[in-house]
Amino acid sequence: MYSFMGGGLFCAIVGNILLVVSTATDYWMQYRLSGSFAHQGLWRYCMSGKCYMQTDSIGEWGKILLGRGVTKTNLLESQDSLKSSGTSLKSKVQEGAIDTYWNATRAFMILSAMSCFAGIIAGILSFAHFSAFERFNRSFAAGIMFFVSTLFVLLAMAIYTGVTVNFLGKRFGDWRFSWSYILGWVALLMTFFAGIFYMCAYRMHECRRVAGPR
Repeated sequence: MYSFMGGGLFCAIVGNILLVVSTATDYWMQYRLSGSFAHQGLWRYCMSGKCYMQTDSIGEWGKILLGRGVTKTNLLESQDSLKSSGTSLKSKVQEGAIDTYWNATRAFMILSAMSCFAGIIAGILSFAHFSAFERFNRSFAAGIMFFVSTLFVLLAMAIYTGVTVNFLGKRFGDWRFSWSYILGWVALLMTFFAGIFYMCAYRMHECRRVAGPR
């Protein structure tokens, strides 16, 4: 039982660290815009060595691009290629899709990290002996929190993947997912296995408790 709990706690700690790193870093997506290499995360996007906060205004975005040396001709070419793909960036912004997309992904990633941290606390307490609680209850609670964390990060990754493939991928022709995005999926696996380990520990304790009186 303790080996399962130890393995689950290790996976959970690693998963929580990966969640924080993935959420905070700016390499969810890499792309080329008018010949310049750029990358972006959930909070900022970076071009030519400088980073800017995510905005939902195409006007502000265009001013930044022009300030970085991107010509109006290149900017218009980017808009023309966007229209030719059948997607209007302006209409997307007006509908509030971009703002909702960022906020939902950020919120689910933060909730996932918080749930995982709560599960870690419960998992550590499951090693202790307190007369006021049963150990298997804390193991069960830890497992549930890890599965909740897995659900939240899955929702975040699904939203980001769907919107990126269907919208941002058409906006930027030469693009790919980067290491911050990959860390999110690895964190999902770690929290899932942490939940599995703690549920196995809980079931093992239950079997021993039921078979004990016999």
